[in-house]
Amino acid sequence: MKIVVIGGGAAGFFAAIHASKGGTNEVIIIEKSSNLLHKVKISGGGRCNVTNASFEIKLLCQNYPRGDKQLRSAFSKFNTTDTVKWFEERKVKLKTEIDGRIFPVSDDSKTIIDCLTKEAQKNKIIIETDTDVRDIIPSFHGGFELFLKNGSKFYCDRIIIASGGSVNEENYSWIKALGHEIVQPVPSLFTFNIPNDPITELTGISVDPAKVRIVDAKLEFSGPVLITHWGLSGPAILKLSSFGARKLAEANHTFQIQVNWLNDKKEEALRQELFNIKAANPTKQVGNLLPFKLPSRLVTFLLDKSCIEATKNWGEVSKEEINKLAQNVLFDTYQVTGKTAFKEEFVTCGGVSLNEIDFKSMQSKKLKGLYFAGEILDIDGLTGGFNFQAAWTTGFIAGNAAGSN
Repeated sequence: MKIVVIGGGAAGFFAAIHASKGGTNEVIIIEKSSNLLHKVKISGGGRCNVTNASFEIKLLCQNYPRGDKQLRSAFSKFNTTDTVKWFEERKVKLKTEIDGRIFPVSDDSKTIIDCLTKEAQKNKIIIETDTDVRDIIPSFHGGFELFLKNGSKFYCDRIIIASGGSVNEENYSWIKALGHEIVQPVPSLFTFNIPNDPITELTGISVDPAKVRIVDAKLEFSGPVLITHWGLSGPAILKLSSFGARKLAEANHTFQIQVNWLNDKKEEALRQELFNIKAANPTKQVGNLLPFKLPSRLVTFLLDKSCIEATKNWGEVSKEEINKLAQNVLFDTYQVTGKTAFKEEFVTCGGVSLNEIDFKSMQSKKLKGLYFAGEILDIDGLTGGFNFQAAWTTGFIAGNAAGSN
């Protein structure tokens, strides 16, 4: 049986390896660029964040803003435990970092790339790079005819599409032609741009945890927040960008956020603490006596924003100034205008509608013999190895199903 896998990324390689059935089937990977496993190479700053140490399926699924329900059944076939086992059986030693991210002990993505390419070679998989698919035509007698942009064409029995995501809906036109609905793709996993705001002068400061809320939306997350030269980043921001991807795209990525630099601290409690300090320490300087621990540069920034000099004595601080400080610490408001992709690990939400996929096999419900895996689907996860886990899982299921008679 001849199987074509379109896409030379993580999902494509994993699907091809499992579709080959040890070389029994003829499997060809077609990659339109010259770069195989590009996201594997750059993930985790070049270390490759293989997966995440979320071993309970229910908790694992909570890290997928889109696709969580469908992945529950998929993860019962291949999950984090299976991923770790698969790589370690192939002599790739893995380690878990304190935040749950799993990396190769080598701290080098080449370890994962070498493992996948070695498996592909062992299973006699043919790899064609710089080869772009123009069209797929289902054959009257079963199977498919593939038409390439270089003018050539060939026949195959089954196809696995694992060509990745794109924010340009036109790039899905050849899949639409096969009768599949495409959920409009929009960016996910990005940081917030806050241009021309003094907060950007505090580049490099991190607060953990802080709570960030999108104004006029029921979206908020706690976690590390990093101040950058363009605005705000860090896990709390990336979670907001992912879960709010569609809503933020509709707003053209222009919206307001509020930051509680003390995470769960309530306004009345903080105000009372500040008034108590004022009453007990009238001759002490404000900057030397505050009821919270934040980076000194951020404290100075928040005091300046509240029009309070750090050298001012507590006895000289007015009620209005205390209320303003409490507001700025707990409801620090910023206007976000635009986004910045999270390094090169760009992720989209959108793609092939999940309603049209049988997650027991990853086969199209509309066209027998056509399978999907990876980010081409309307599935995306948070940063931390979750997108790769979805790629391994859907690739494993699609490959095994497509490779079976």
